[in-house]
Amino acid sequence: MTEIDAKTDALVPAWLTLPDIAERFGVEVTRVRQYVKEGLIIAVRRGENNALMVPADFIDEDRIVKGLSGTLTLLRDDGFSDEEALEWLFTPDDTLPGTPAQALLENRGTEVKRRAQALAV
Repeated sequence: MTEIDAKTDALVPAWLTLPDIAERFGVEVTRVRQYVKEGLIIAVRRGENNALMVPADFIDEDRIVKGLSGTLTLLRDDGFSDEEALEWLFTPDDTLPGTPAQALLENRGTEVKRRAQALAV
């Protein structure tokens, strides 16, 4: 699990706890922890109780946002840490427009993945 600095934390508009996600998905919290361990989503420790939390934009109703896991894999393959991946995903890009995380939520994952692949060049 990652700890993030205040600048990166401020980029993310909303967070969910692992139990919140488990309830939405209708699964046990251990299953959500497995998603984190497998790299399907990123969880960071934050708040007074240092709880593990996931950006709310990574969750679409009752599933992980389409294209997120593949994008995270590409970013990790490019050498990004989890914190750097969060920063990239939540930094506004006027050419998208919006953030890569918003583009994924809006089912514009192909463009996000293309940009993530271009980072490796």
